[in-house]
Amino acid sequence: MRILSLLHRWAGGITGLLLALIGLSGVLLVWEESWIGLPGAGDLLDRDPAALGHAVAAALESGPDLSRITFAGEDMALHQAIYSDDSGAYLNQAGEVVERWESLWGRPELWLFDLHHYLFAGEIGKIVTGILGVLLAAFTISGMILWWRTRRKFEFRLWPKRLTKSAIIRQHRDIGAVASPLLLILAFTSTMMIFPEVSKWILAPVAAEKEPFAVPAGVPAPGSETNWPQLLAAAQSAFPEAAPRRLMMPGEAGAPVVLRLKQDFEWTPNGRTYVYLDPQSAAVLSTDDPATGDTASAITEKYYPVHAGKVGGWFWKLILTFAGLAMAILGLLATWSFWFKTKKGAAARAKTRAPLEGSAAAA
Repeated sequence: MRILSLLHRWAGGITGLLLALIGLSGVLLVWEESWIGLPGAGDLLDRDPAALGHAVAAALESGPDLSRITFAGEDMALHQAIYSDDSGAYLNQAGEVVERWESLWGRPELWLFDLHHYLFAGEIGKIVTGILGVLLAAFTISGMILWWRTRRKFEFRLWPKRLTKSAIIRQHRDIGAVASPLLLILAFTSTMMIFPEVSKWILAPVAAEKEPFAVPAGVPAPGSETNWPQLLAAAQSAFPEAAPRRLMMPGEAGAPVVLRLKQDFEWTPNGRTYVYLDPQSAAVLSTDDPATGDTASAITEKYYPVHAGKVGGWFWKLILTFAGLAMAILGLLATWSFWFKTKKGAAARAKTRAPLEGSAAAA
């Protein structure tokens, strides 16, 4: 038990600050639609293909080389256009640009996502956050083992009574015990998203054998002659009950235009229903329907919406807010008490011992 406590304390002292940053940024991202606050964000939704096609045309005119446009949704009634140079724009449903930025630093929700997911370090940062997810699970399990011995002294506190080492440790264990189920959910979902091969291995017993989906190729590039309302109408006709969520432009020559839609049974906010389209003729080339998928795919689809609060309404967002704040408090106090408070305490004890030792020597 002593070795477990030592490992828990040292690992927490080293990684606590990073976990606190991820927890705080996660809380802000859970509520991002509430604080973006741009004109038109609260408008009624218009999913008519003509209106959406007009928005696509407006997005193409407002920036170079459109990469994708995410259509207005129930949480925020603005279209988000992203361009190949990492610039972007928000458009209202009339197709008017209400906000424009030149890089991810131009919008807080963009750099907060990069911090939370990549730690501003690209793919290397992504791997680090995945490792932090594994460590968070290890901290939670080991913390519960260490807490069990002192469970009869449990007292829920968001903040320690005093900023002393003993008070911090007690509050750390008790709030960790309360938040542990939520922290395990966050750790598991984040790790499975970042390391999909691990998820595939775990879900292999419920995965079905199926042939890889072939994306159509040899398609002409979209141009000025592309009829976007007609193209979107054709795509929606393939899944009449689904909500159009994101239009993606070809990433390479010969690739089709792709529309992502969300069916009622899907939890992912942008859906995982795909329609592949010829931009010249507006013909539907192929579709990928998650309703035909296996159990493993259905479980995998739940990771992001559960982790990001995109399902469960206000109640789940409040639960995730508590989990993120608890994670931040645990990380910050673990780091502070490990690197700073311990040294001060040692210095104070040394000063207290010095007069006593002097008195003993004089006697």
